[in-house]
Amino acid sequence: MSQVKIPDGYQSSLSLYETQEAIDLIKSTFQGYLCSALNLKRVSAPLFVEGASGLNDDLNGVERPVSFTVRETGDEAQVVHSLAKWKRLALAEYGFPLGEGLYTDMNAIRRDEELDNLHSIYVDQWDWEKVIYEKDRTMDTLQDAMRRIVTAVCCTLDFLKWKYPQLPVNLCRDITFVTTQELEDLYPQLTPKQRENAFVKEHRTAGILQIGKQLKSGQKHDGRAPDYDDWELNGDIMFYNDVLDCAFELSSMGVRVSPESLRRQLKLAGCEEREKLPFHQLLLAGRLPFTMGGGIGQSRMCMLLLGKAHIGEVQSSLWDADTRAACKKAGVTLL
Repeated sequence: MSQVKIPDGYQSSLSLYETQEAIDLIKSTFQGYLCSALNLKRVSAPLFVEGASGLNDDLNGVERPVSFTVRETGDEAQVVHSLAKWKRLALAEYGFPLGEGLYTDMNAIRRDEELDNLHSIYVDQWDWEKVIYEKDRTMDTLQDAMRRIVTAVCCTLDFLKWKYPQLPVNLCRDITFVTTQELEDLYPQLTPKQRENAFVKEHRTAGILQIGKQLKSGQKHDGRAPDYDDWELNGDIMFYNDVLDCAFELSSMGVRVSPESLRRQLKLAGCEEREKLPFHQLLLAGRLPFTMGGGIGQSRMCMLLLGKAHIGEVQSSLWDADTRAACKKAGVTLL
């Protein structure tokens, strides 16, 4: 059941024509800032991977990938959920040197996604990955990258508002970091989402760190697959969204697992059988570089910077009847 809610009195600041023009401007502008900030080069990426390769993102382990059988080979192909693991393999195969990385346009289908203002079954994001030294697998490295991405987002907004001064969006350039355990300690009576809302409303821009590990309460702040991010060295970038009056996740990222942390996290997650998959075998054998990387939502960024109330205003997707009716009643045009 859709959870869509349109704020009272909401009205888009841009026409449909201006919205399409602005989406193109956001994407072309941000890509340049992102490449400069993190020393990245664009590469081509797959829409689907071989199901038995272990390359697909398993998300929380319960989502079903869209799959089909390739007629010529008989192999099962899976439409990607994300490119979290594929990018690390690509860095090795393409011969990227230390300190350099790649980014790509990632398009995915998440058939089991719960639909609301921020979520669609169609996912589009800038997936990026960078080769780092083993000694740089630190929180300082992660936080520096998060600051650079926040700066790139805010610079994109500056350029956008030069062309469309009527946009009401304002973002904070200073990112405040907090771990999920610190959030639980600050707000023990709140749910994880409520904690994020309370913290980000106060600080405006936040880096929520160490997602996926078990907290002192015995609960997890949120799920994270055990075989790409190191749960001690990952995080989400969140801005406060004034239109929706909530914390707004724009990017999920992290320093990637080492062979040691991969084994530990697979055991904690009860997924030790994945050690036999081709990707995991390469990683455990030390044949993949140490990397960090993440994804930055393209539709999410357009929605945030353009002050839109629903992600369907900036991307074409499929919506249930309740969502369509609620948006129509509120005068919100879904693409």
